[in-house]
Amino acid sequence: MTARSPTKRSTRRLSEVARHVVLPSGIVSTGWPAVREKCREFGDVFDEWQEGAGRAILGKRADGIYAATVGGVVLSIPRQVAKTFLVGRIIFALCVLFPGLKVAWTAHRTRTSTMTFRNLQAFARRKRVRPYLASGRNDGIRTANGEQEIAFRNGSIIMFGAREAGFGRGFDEIDVEVFDEAQILTEKALEDMVAATNQSRHPHGALLFYMGTPPRPIDPGEAFSLKRAKALSGDSRDMVYIECSADEDADPDDREQWEKANPSFPDRTPLVSMLRLRENLASDEAWLREGLGIWDATKSSGVIPKQSWKDQLDEHSVAADRFALGVECGPDLAWASVVLAGQRTDGGWHMELDEDQHTKGRGVAWVVPHLEAVLKLNPQIRAVVADVAGPIAALLEQYSPGRWRFKGTRIEVTPVKVAELGAGCARVLDGIVTGWLWHIGQPQFTSAALPAGKRALGDTGMWVWSRKTAESDITPIQAGTLALVGAQMSKPKKPMRSAGRSNSAGRKAVLL
Repeated sequence: MTARSPTKRSTRRLSEVARHVVLPSGIVSTGWPAVREKCREFGDVFDEWQEGAGRAILGKRADGIYAATVGGVVLSIPRQVAKTFLVGRIIFALCVLFPGLKVAWTAHRTRTSTMTFRNLQAFARRKRVRPYLASGRNDGIRTANGEQEIAFRNGSIIMFGAREAGFGRGFDEIDVEVFDEAQILTEKALEDMVAATNQSRHPHGALLFYMGTPPRPIDPGEAFSLKRAKALSGDSRDMVYIECSADEDADPDDREQWEKANPSFPDRTPLVSMLRLRENLASDEAWLREGLGIWDATKSSGVIPKQSWKDQLDEHSVAADRFALGVECGPDLAWASVVLAGQRTDGGWHMELDEDQHTKGRGVAWVVPHLEAVLKLNPQIRAVVADVAGPIAALLEQYSPGRWRFKGTRIEVTPVKVAELGAGCARVLDGIVTGWLWHIGQPQFTSAALPAGKRALGDTGMWVWSRKTAESDITPIQAGTLALVGAQMSKPKKPMRSAGRSNSAGRKAVLL
């Protein structure tokens, strides 16, 4: 993005272009003016909405600490809206203004990380920027894969890498972290990296940037989804949240909706760029997410009422008896989910996502070892339930043709009629609507449950869960249904005991 003369669209405020703007409490000043002036020295100017975003991102409380140092800066913004431009310029200016600033810029994929590095490398070589870089060979720019960095004369440094390659683990004294592709940010990666800011020496506190597009159903987007949910619930006093998106029911080809979603279109992002992105995304669903910023959970509704699902959220819910696991594989064995179900001490029922891994390209080899480990640690689990008419059949044959046993257990396969699956789906819906089935509010479980539709089982009057789009992921709710079937088929033990205290003799796996 280069400097242009102001236009009517470029003078719109952040509140006029963003669907949601959530600010931290207690902002009394901002570090934006100094950053803006340094960027002008670099040769860049900003639209008014970007100025508003900059003021919010660098807002400070009375003690001089960034108001978002705890909750972070969360940007849910479509492609082609210059997220990298805005955040990159802010970070370059901070590196110049604060000697010794350490920045870690991460993306999920190596390709994305490399593209961002090349983009910012070109900016660093500008005539007005280059004097601030470290002296010596290549002006302080290191281009080796896995060790890409831009070093400054004053000791500041920006390091680039991919989370899928383990970048960021073991870092310390980091002042700024940028989580690009935040829609593919696992809780494990977050745990590995956020601790690196604990010893930040920046006088205004560390800053964490989460920026991305709405996650696909198959993405491990729990961290990003949780940030959004917290911001929109009004329960955040320490976060900057900015979301740009089209209307939930937008026509994918309505260019007025394109303007709603993208404040840079058509002045800074030309029509041809939007048309190119539209043409090369795989489906309307992908375009609505990535081109127009619409979150799946808000634009579609399924069989389970949203309010009922919300009413049955109990963060403290836990199963105490009649434990069972449900396992479901996605199409082409590209991913899988494992869900635990059981009975609570109050007589109600509980289900929670135990594991969900989207390993496209690597299959589902993790499933059996994971189940064996869980069964070993929790010998009170009585059943492992799967639908052998679905994609998991191929996994069963690979693992143990004709019979599926887990190491160290005496679980046997007990086939159940398909009608049991239909009855199980109806029981899950009934449990959520009438209030006897509880969950703990896991975002990935919710994103699978709420959009799930119905598919009739012939003329039986029964139904099973169905995907509404080719990219939908309903494996968690299917696995939950299977787990509940297994749990309710088992008999209660008296007295109830927590998982892990009984032996495994006589346990069976129920295969549908």
